[in-house]
Amino acid sequence: MSTYWQNKQVLVTGAGGFIGSHLVESLLAEGAMVRAFVRYNSRGDSGLLRLIPAESLAKVEIVAGNLCDSGAIRQAVAGCEIVFHMGAMISIPYSYLHPGEVAETNLIGTLNILMACRDLQVKRLVHTSSSEVYGTAIRVPISESHPLQGQSPYSASKIGADKLAESFYCAYGLPVVTVRPFNTFGPRQSARAVIPTIITQALTQDVLHLGNQSTSRDFTYVKDTVRGLMKAAEAENVEGKVMNLGTGREIKIDELVQKIVHKINRPIKIEVDSRRLRPDRSEVLRLISDNMLARQLMGWQPEVTLDEGLDQTIAWVRQHLDLYRVGKYEF
Repeated sequence: MSTYWQNKQVLVTGAGGFIGSHLVESLLAEGAMVRAFVRYNSRGDSGLLRLIPAESLAKVEIVAGNLCDSGAIRQAVAGCEIVFHMGAMISIPYSYLHPGEVAETNLIGTLNILMACRDLQVKRLVHTSSSEVYGTAIRVPISESHPLQGQSPYSASKIGADKLAESFYCAYGLPVVTVRPFNTFGPRQSARAVIPTIITQALTQDVLHLGNQSTSRDFTYVKDTVRGLMKAAEAENVEGKVMNLGTGREIKIDELVQKIVHKINRPIKIEVDSRRLRPDRSEVLRLISDNMLARQLMGWQPEVTLDEGLDQTIAWVRQHLDLYRVGKYEF
């Protein structure tokens, strides 16, 4: 075990989310003192943190609030050496319906984090972007210099957030690093994402309802994404950099469907659900990462293959089907 994280005070925003909860768990395992910022709700729900073993969760300081509340953010950042900004509204279909809410959360929320980290002089801010900012690939593999294309209100909000982070590095010398995960998957992911959508339906139904299956994506297992995030905090001389976290391999969704169906070993019929289709000009047709910069600057590379990750995810979903509303279109 590395001593880097021992007793380090760390803040994770979006800690109740899919990647955020895995990050919290990994930080705890490395000896960090974790403050988890989750969105307040009247149920006192800490999101997916509830799935962390109780003995680990007991070590987490959970703080509820709203990213758009600058005072709450400042209090959350106070005393922390490292901040992981994972919090965002991430649903692309939801961004079509409520672009204002998505823009406010992702832009103003990020601005509040940046200002608090600047004023309170954190040692490193890891800002989490998304491969969606690249839009449909103009050239492949997609490096960090690829043009940014706002093909959905969500991706536009993330482009804006990334540029705010860049500006705080340039204007104030804020020690911020931006990482761009490509399609992360694994245990705990909601059926809003394509892999759990396929798995939950294939386990329980004879008909799979899906959207566009001709697109291709670069799928990265969640443990690899989390390692990349942590390395972005540890690595020296990476302030101001943007780094992709992807495998450098793509698969078409129809091929992915067949791979999962084969692993589950049930006869399945596939139908297109028009509700799951993006507007034509908003659809991102192809994403495949160039991860050379992360390899060179952080010594990061993916370790879990797609097949290994799918096997682990299928096993987890099979044991936790009660957490899903199978077949319902989640957005």
